[in-house]
Amino acid sequence: MATITVIGLGSMGMGMAQSLLRAGHVVHGLDISEARMAAFQAEGGAAGSVAEAAAASDVLVCVVLNAAQTREVLFGAGGAAAHLRPGAVILSCATIAPAEAREFAEAAAGRGLLYLDAPISGGAAKAAQGQLSIMASGAAEAFAAARPALEAMAATVHELGAEPGAGSAMKAVNQLLAGVHIAAMGEAVALGISQGLDPARIVEVISASAGTSWMFENRAPHVVEGDYTPRSAVAIWPKDLGIVGGIAASAGLPVPMTETALAQFRAAVEAGDAQIDDAAVIRVYARAAGLTLPGES
Repeated sequence: MATITVIGLGSMGMGMAQSLLRAGHVVHGLDISEARMAAFQAEGGAAGSVAEAAAASDVLVCVVLNAAQTREVLFGAGGAAAHLRPGAVILSCATIAPAEAREFAEAAAGRGLLYLDAPISGGAAKAAQGQLSIMASGAAEAFAAARPALEAMAATVHELGAEPGAGSAMKAVNQLLAGVHIAAMGEAVALGISQGLDPARIVEVISASAGTSWMFENRAPHVVEGDYTPRSAVAIWPKDLGIVGGIAASAGLPVPMTETALAQFRAAVEAGDAQIDDAAVIRVYARAAGLTLPGES
């Protein structure tokens, strides 16, 4: 049994913290929301400040939004890294650029800490089930120290080598595909609706055909149901596809499909859909063509 701190109790972090609890670990859950922390403590989570939780922990799992938040909660004023014992391991799970992962690994090493570049994939449901896919890179010692947490949170841990940054690079590849596939789902379903096809039948037929994708099968039903409760919000994609674009630019690599998908998500944000489910990118197409989507009058 390990003592573990999870920073960030959002849709992913809460499920990860719950999975760690189920595995029998002592788990401190920290968040800017007092309500989320109280809810986690009601399930058996340990109480304590950032300083108290970090000082007691063998493993710290950081599940915040982006690199700026990661830097702040770990290394900013009052950050958790200053309170961790030497030899403790940080699992950094936000989608960030590889260069930022290397920066954070160096900062951790300067404090005598281990660091695992460990972005996650699978969504809130798999986080709650302890069935995530984790794309991780770091020293063998970091993997060993993180193993109790990894085993509780993930169905698959992809070990991508000793160099921090490889995990984040692989997550960028995943996010390129995921973002393009969601935007393509919206475009395809909107095309079908424009031709008088029943959205439910579109999902049924395409899910059994060569044009399907995991994202189509997962997101298109949200459109059919007219349910845009945010499992993964539109606002995530301008950030993540922006990271992909930045990495590609530094490599001199053209990514026109990424740029097109990014433009659609930015249009969705500008239309006021930032905080709803990312399947709502279909509304960009529907508005342009004057289409009525399920659940709309």
